[in-house]
Amino acid sequence: MARLYLFAEGQTEQTFADTILVPHLAHFGVYLRRSVLIATGRRHGRVHRGGGRMYLPMKNDILRFLRQERGQDVFFTTMIDLYAIHADMPGLAAAEPLRHDPHRRVREIERSFANDIGDPRFIPYIQLHEFEAFLFAGVESFGYFYDGAEKAIGNLKAIADAHASPEQIDDGPQTAPSKRIIENLPGYEGAKPTVGPQVAELIGLATIRAKCPHFDGWVSRLEALGRLAPVPQLDNPAVPPA
Repeated sequence: MARLYLFAEGQTEQTFADTILVPHLAHFGVYLRRSVLIATGRRHGRVHRGGGRMYLPMKNDILRFLRQERGQDVFFTTMIDLYAIHADMPGLAAAEPLRHDPHRRVREIERSFANDIGDPRFIPYIQLHEFEAFLFAGVESFGYFYDGAEKAIGNLKAIADAHASPEQIDDGPQTAPSKRIIENLPGYEGAKPTVGPQVAELIGLATIRAKCPHFDGWVSRLEALGRLAPVPQLDNPAVPPA
């Protein structure tokens, strides 16, 4: 069994990881601990988490975990948005000429991120362009949370149909996936951490993976970590052995 730490950008990603990725990866022999909100600063000896995007506090936090967990069966990953990522992210400026090819651009930034951390156990993942792209894989599921939203859901479906993949919905300040959802369903703005992961759960991991190739590649890579060690037989695959 491999152990995995996941650093999540916010509560929405944290809930998605804890409710969907934890049980899924357990079937592949990967024990994902409760995800950790990314560090955004350190004050009076305490690490403050969530709600920020500065790179250095996140990097220092990841390095601290790497120093504390030196086993070769322990891995580390991230779940952060490319949308509105801070300008100090390694490789961001160098990848700017690749903006016409979003998948190649994000892979280049992840490569620079991995190089900057400098540990082969670290597997960076940057969402293209943000978590809400997943929800465009099945916008009909919003109907379980918003009554009388047929027109709004139709508008969102038209946006999804206009893109080859939900991951290619752009990162404009008014046209990013979350902005488009809020424009049509204003109530989503204050309900992201609860509604977002539940809509994703209704859509299903298999459908999201089929429509979001960058995300699918990351999940496949995490699944493969379980092959590094024998997989024990568990009654509840989400609970690690004693």
